[in-house]
Amino acid sequence: MTTREKSETKRLPMMPIRDVVIFPHMMTPFVVGRESSVRALEEALAGEKKIFLATQHDASVDEPRPDEIYSVGTIANIVQSLKLSDGNIKVLVEGSERAKVVSVSTEDGYFRATVKTYAGKLDAGVSLESLTNRVTTLFEQYVKLSQNLNYETMIATIKVDDPGKLADTVGANLQLTIEEKQELLEIFDPIDRLTRVAEMLDIEIEKLSVDRTIQGRVKRQMERAQKEYYLNEKIKAIQKELGRGEKSEYDDLKKKIETAGMTADALEKAMTELKRLEQMPPMSAESTVSRNYLDWLLAVPWKQKTHEIRDLKFAREVLESDHYGLEKIKERILEFLAVRRLVKNPKGSILCFVGPPGVGKTSLGMSIAKATGRKFVRLSLGGVRDEAEIRGHRRTYIGALPGQVIQMMKKAGTKNPVFMLDEIDKMSTDFRGDPSAALLEVLDPAQNDKFMDHYLDVDYDLSEVLFVATANVMHTIPAPLQDRMEVIRLSGYTELEKAEIARRFLISKQKTATGLSEIQVDFTPEGVSTLIQGYTRESGVRNLEREIGNICRKVARKVVEASVDDEPDVIAKGGELVAEAAAKPAKKGKKAKAAAEAAEVTLVESKLPPVAVTPQSLLEMLGPPRFRDTQASKKNDIGATVGLAWTEVGGSILTTEVTVMEGRGKLTLTGKLGDVMQESAQAAMSYVRSRANSLGLARDFYRNLDIHLHVPEGAIPKDGPSAGITIATSMCSALTNIPVRGDIAMTGEITVRGKVLPIGGLKEKMLAAHRQGIFELVLPKDNEKDLHDIPEMIRKEMKLHFVESMDEVLQIALERAVTPLPIVPPATAQTDAPVSPEDITH
Repeated sequence: MTTREKSETKRLPMMPIRDVVIFPHMMTPFVVGRESSVRALEEALAGEKKIFLATQHDASVDEPRPDEIYSVGTIANIVQSLKLSDGNIKVLVEGSERAKVVSVSTEDGYFRATVKTYAGKLDAGVSLESLTNRVTTLFEQYVKLSQNLNYETMIATIKVDDPGKLADTVGANLQLTIEEKQELLEIFDPIDRLTRVAEMLDIEIEKLSVDRTIQGRVKRQMERAQKEYYLNEKIKAIQKELGRGEKSEYDDLKKKIETAGMTADALEKAMTELKRLEQMPPMSAESTVSRNYLDWLLAVPWKQKTHEIRDLKFAREVLESDHYGLEKIKERILEFLAVRRLVKNPKGSILCFVGPPGVGKTSLGMSIAKATGRKFVRLSLGGVRDEAEIRGHRRTYIGALPGQVIQMMKKAGTKNPVFMLDEIDKMSTDFRGDPSAALLEVLDPAQNDKFMDHYLDVDYDLSEVLFVATANVMHTIPAPLQDRMEVIRLSGYTELEKAEIARRFLISKQKTATGLSEIQVDFTPEGVSTLIQGYTRESGVRNLEREIGNICRKVARKVVEASVDDEPDVIAKGGELVAEAAAKPAKKGKKAKAAAEAAEVTLVESKLPPVAVTPQSLLEMLGPPRFRDTQASKKNDIGATVGLAWTEVGGSILTTEVTVMEGRGKLTLTGKLGDVMQESAQAAMSYVRSRANSLGLARDFYRNLDIHLHVPEGAIPKDGPSAGITIATSMCSALTNIPVRGDIAMTGEITVRGKVLPIGGLKEKMLAAHRQGIFELVLPKDNEKDLHDIPEMIRKEMKLHFVESMDEVLQIALERAVTPLPIVPPATAQTDAPVSPEDITH
């Protein structure tokens, strides 16, 4: 029984503390950092070194109000204090007695509390002694079960005669919550406090006993304990102790499998794998493999489909807004959508865009996805040389994964995306297999509804996927793979098309990328035309965009440099607008910042006038033109003929030069020519020798002459038969000393009889000539049918000569007509000396 004799009121500095409850007779170190707490501590140190410590309700509150602090706390003596380098104070306190707040006031930035303490007198008796012994026994048992307390130290601390001090000591060392410890602190009566401590000890001992039981069960189940295995087994034992069982995860997997919409074969295989997984130890290697397999089966889309937009008007608007020109491609895409609108379940199409870099092949695939409302995924095949990249690895291999096709389908999340196979011509093969052979099944509409990935090992339907492949050339793609795709060729753009693309897309894109406004830089039509002609020579627009970006960056630098004295600079960092305020009136700075935030673009106030991009300003920004003016080279020259060539990046012009020297009939070919081109040179030489009389040459002209044929840019390999008439024209010009017209270009294969045969790549070659400013061409007669692929604007601007023989070529290409030698009667033509074998060896 307790009898309270007196209470005492004290006025002390008050410090709210977080995440800890300090009991009387308890030594506790902590760090003081809050300004109000530091002031309260300094006030206490200046006085009797006593301070009232009370725990706040919410530890996350930095500056609590008095009503956010518990009303019962502990009066503590400050034993030691140390000021740290960061301004905080490390302090060691010892609780002396509990007290209750009567009132709290704020003085000089800290709390000062009026608290009341209670002192009571205990009547010793049998019940008190029994309760004390019980608490001591329970605490000894608790220490034995706990792994966090030292037995000898704890037993020494509870050898006290004061029941209140015993209760406080035991309560301070129990693993209790802040609320439970605060509850103990608020019990002033020692016997009531001791009774509550005994109840808490009973609960904590029961918890430790259950934990000890769980640990024992886990240890019996473990043979080679590892940390991760031990923790999982412990979780299992806890779940078993709580009666929750171990089947919840597998039930969830089973439900997902049943609702995934798998095929019957895949569903059966998934259920079989799930049963195997249930029987495996959770941390075994086989369990991880099975779980990964099930995760992949559930991750790929089996029934999820994107609603397809089949509105032709909308599709046309999307294609027109994203790309300029490319009418044939757009027509094919609209035809594809029209068929899908009429046919209920059409087979997936496989398109292959072939063309030089920078003409928009990849972006066309994105536009198709946008026009049809489908998801878009892209797989780059450049450098892929392993068949497993397409089909995946079998699960027997460590770290096996599905192939890239299945991985991209998972990424798409639907079974009918637009699937782009980029750079399909760049695949190669090695000892690990041929990936192009694996693509045969993927790209065959008759087979890809049952595509078999080695990892999944079940049929997967790819028939609803719209595959779009891109390539620069076709000859590196195997013929069976070509046969499965509908090839659509994209040739280069004309100069006018490039200018229009720059005006519609590239300039605005680069302005946005460099933070320029519409009024800060102006690309004039003349400037764009000069940029295309003098600084870029390409079939696409990639280099053109790069040069436009280069100009915009130079203009951006001028704008920033001109704004050094202005206020303020608002600079974009990581997509966020950060204002760097200068020492100027705040009103102006706020207006500039608000305008920048409203526009969501980089803003730099400047007095720089708008920069006009003209042919003259291009010289200052980019230097002299990188490509010489073709008009200056259009002079007639002996032995030099302009030919047309096809390359992987589009068409180009190729000058063929022939020079004649005294010698013994040797034909020299230089310029890294391939076998086919060398044979074309030999065929041209045979034609010239056979037509020597009509060309005004002696029949044995070759005996005393050496002919050197050279094609400039000797480091670049060249091959193909289309330079035949170019070579023959150069030879005839050099031998007859008649200049070849410099304003004309030609292409065509030649036979030894002088026939001109058709060639390929006509569109690319004509575009190349147009880019170079050559508007008169000599072409094979049989290529006249290919003119429908040429833009009408190009056909109207160019003068085309279609020829069937070299005689027609020479009449057009040479500056003047050849004067043939008079026909010599057979009798006079005979010589006394017979023809030696050396005369006909070459």
